[in-house]
Amino acid sequence: MSDMIYLDNAATSFPKPPEVYDYMCEFSKKLGVNPGRSGYDASLEAEEMVLGTRKMLMEFFGGTSYNHLTFSYNATDSLNLIIQGMTERGDHVVTTNVEHNSVLRPLHHLKHKGVIDVTYVPFDDRGYVSPGDVRGAIKKNTKMVMVNHASNVTGTIQPIGEIGKVCREAGVFFAVDASQTSGTQRIDVGEMNIDLLAFTGHKCLLGPTGIGGSYVGEDVPIRVTRFGGTGVRSAQLFHLEEFPYRLECGTLNTVGVAGLRAGLEWLLERGVEKIYAQEMKLWQKLRDGLAEIDGVTLHCADGPQDHLAVLSFNIDGWEAADVGTMLDVDYNIACRTGLQCAPLFHVQLGTDKIHGTVRLSIGPFNTEEHIDTAIDAVREVAALKQPTGA
Repeated sequence: MSDMIYLDNAATSFPKPPEVYDYMCEFSKKLGVNPGRSGYDASLEAEEMVLGTRKMLMEFFGGTSYNHLTFSYNATDSLNLIIQGMTERGDHVVTTNVEHNSVLRPLHHLKHKGVIDVTYVPFDDRGYVSPGDVRGAIKKNTKMVMVNHASNVTGTIQPIGEIGKVCREAGVFFAVDASQTSGTQRIDVGEMNIDLLAFTGHKCLLGPTGIGGSYVGEDVPIRVTRFGGTGVRSAQLFHLEEFPYRLECGTLNTVGVAGLRAGLEWLLERGVEKIYAQEMKLWQKLRDGLAEIDGVTLHCADGPQDHLAVLSFNIDGWEAADVGTMLDVDYNIACRTGLQCAPLFHVQLGTDKIHGTVRLSIGPFNTEEHIDTAIDAVREVAALKQPTGA
């Protein structure tokens, strides 16, 4: 396992910085109690860690109220809370073909039940959504626009600031899925006119799985859709309306919050922009190397501008899954194949007909040697005779 070349960071970053593992272990052993539920020292110290992490993330996303930074299991959990809490019968939602199933499926369920109507905006040949197309999709009953900040299939970064301006001018709420960009791109919810932001901790924020959250603007009327314990005003049978309790109930994944804090501190100490530049340098090397191989098709990978260190490709005549298996078994390279939980992206791209793509995604611990090995491996696979029956 130690020799594995891990190029699946868009699924989850791995490995995490050593500081993340160390802090989670230390916190769990010393302060692994229920935060803020009692008055003894360990409980209060655990709550201070949670509160401090709220404040750090609120500032990181350019927010103005730390209580509006709430924790959840992951971005999917937060996106479900946003969609369920913001929509009512008769509403219209604008989203895109770039979206992950964490947006597509909850919207589809509501649409199938006849609760809402949904419009899906396509992307252009380079993988980008036009703010003008979003503007054209907005109707009189549009309640919200939901956009994936960056594609988990190709890494194309959408013009969130421009789309946010369109939404503000139209008077509709703007929700952003920042699963792939939190921790690698600058996000300012105020400057970008973002009303609701969902993030996960286990990708570019370098935290563990099982922790994520959202930031909701102070004037956004999101409804309570989950009910339970909050540790305060226990005699009240209605769930509390104030933040953070409006979107949080039950005991938090406190150890996960600790790991998320350690990951964010590691990023801030080393510089988000510096790490991103390092990853994109490797992406350019990977992109240029694969582009020279006969039979390899790259998708939405014209250049590094407005792009994450994510690259999808296919080899003529080969199933993506078979390529992924060979990279794993023969070269010890971990990657992602298939539809990457973004079916509409592949339908528009046409790769759904060939069962998706091979995705390589770079993280802060990848090296030039890793990229050289990956290029050589793809070259060797592409040079092989096609499988019988292909």
